[in-house]
Amino acid sequence: MNAVDKNIWTKLRSEAEDYIKSNEDYKDFLESLVLSNDDFISSISLKLSRDLSQAWSFTEKKLYPGILQALNSTEISKAIEMDLNAVISRDPATNTIIETFLFSKGFSALQAYRASNYHWNSENLLSYFLQSRSSQVYGVDIHPAAKIGKGIMLDHATGIVIGETSVIEDDVSIFQGVTLGGTGKEIGDRHPKVRKGVLISSGAKILGNVEIGEGAKIAAGSVVLEDVPEHMTVAGVPAKVVGKTSIKTPGIEIDHTIEEN
Repeated sequence: MNAVDKNIWTKLRSEAEDYIKSNEDYKDFLESLVLSNDDFISSISLKLSRDLSQAWSFTEKKLYPGILQALNSTEISKAIEMDLNAVISRDPATNTIIETFLFSKGFSALQAYRASNYHWNSENLLSYFLQSRSSQVYGVDIHPAAKIGKGIMLDHATGIVIGETSVIEDDVSIFQGVTLGGTGKEIGDRHPKVRKGVLISSGAKILGNVEIGEGAKIAAGSVVLEDVPEHMTVAGVPAKVVGKTSIKTPGIEIDHTIEEN
């Protein structure tokens, strides 16, 4: 059994069964995707394979083994559990595991990234394929070489871009339209480093090899070109420190208000 909490799998199955009871039209779909599988990792691997297989000659059957191999590792399956709990606990629009599993494209894109990252050093073509298809299907472009921690929420997610040498630590929340990018044609270590508990609001652009300190908050629409001290709120174009965060971990507590000095 993989590292995902058995209670999550039990709840997902129960929620799928409840949907089927309420409407038999869901039966074939949910039995195939959820109830006929052995565990959560098998189920999410199947979903990603189906989502991403409709291109070139890559079929669901060809993609599934590589995705399952990646996501079934103990470290990654634990990260998936924490990502799932992050969405459910932080997003007021999400009430059930099955809603996140089926319909959160940010959650799915993040797990596709985890599979592509797993294969990055051994099967670059598969990694790039997963990145490309994830960008097309989910609207989220994460380079396979980026380093992303656990308990991450990509909310709404459309338009998020995360560059090759980006680092995102645990318990970070990122909203739609955010870019973690470079500043031009430089090579090497050129993308942002986002520390634990950071909140990056919608439309923010963080460019270059800058550090976003632990527990910092990036206001919506900001353009960040310099390091941000820990537990500070920045806003504007270019972004400037406007105040100290009133909460320790904005990335978990999700408070978009701008604290001012």
